[in-house]
Amino acid sequence: MFVKICGLRTAADVTCAVEAGADAVGFVLCKSPRDVGRAEAAELAAGVPDEVLTVGVFKGVPVEAVRAAVAQTGIRAVQLHGSGYTQEDFAALEDLPVKLIRAISLEDGASPAVGEYGEDLLLLDSPQAGSGETWNWSALSTPDGEWLLAGGLSPANVAEAVAAVKPWGVDVSSGVESSRGVKDQGLIRAFLAAARS
Repeated sequence: MFVKICGLRTAADVTCAVEAGADAVGFVLCKSPRDVGRAEAAELAAGVPDEVLTVGVFKGVPVEAVRAAVAQTGIRAVQLHGSGYTQEDFAALEDLPVKLIRAISLEDGASPAVGEYGEDLLLLDSPQAGSGETWNWSALSTPDGEWLLAGGLSPANVAEAVAAVKPWGVDVSSGVESSRGVKDQGLIRAFLAAARS
């Protein structure tokens, strides 16, 4: 089970996620309670071992600014979140030496396909992305290929979610926080253990 811990803001939290076995760590590079600046993301990403994917998360950020952030931070994956990004936006990033992740918020019954926009990974989030609210996983039409389930996941429910929809991987942010934007290292470790139980 591929596990991404997103919204990391401190070196201690990044180290905790890596040591607990995260496959990817995410840095939010757009307006959010979890955002970090490019210089800070570069510093955090530099301390991550090569076998762990460093992901820059963008929403509402123009493609040229995304390209500049990749160059400045050294992140190895770009996650474009939301319906505001087009196939042309993904095509404009194809020449970069990064994995592309398309993250979309799903309404019940939608059935997106992995690779539809040229992305390497697809992330399916709750209709209220970033809210931490659980959603109706049973209504999800699961795509073929490498896709991540997100939205409302926590150590308490991730095993149930994995059993219900059998994603390739999972992504968590608010579900491992003690307060909005503040990660809890105990919850990070518990989430990783539960996701793989």
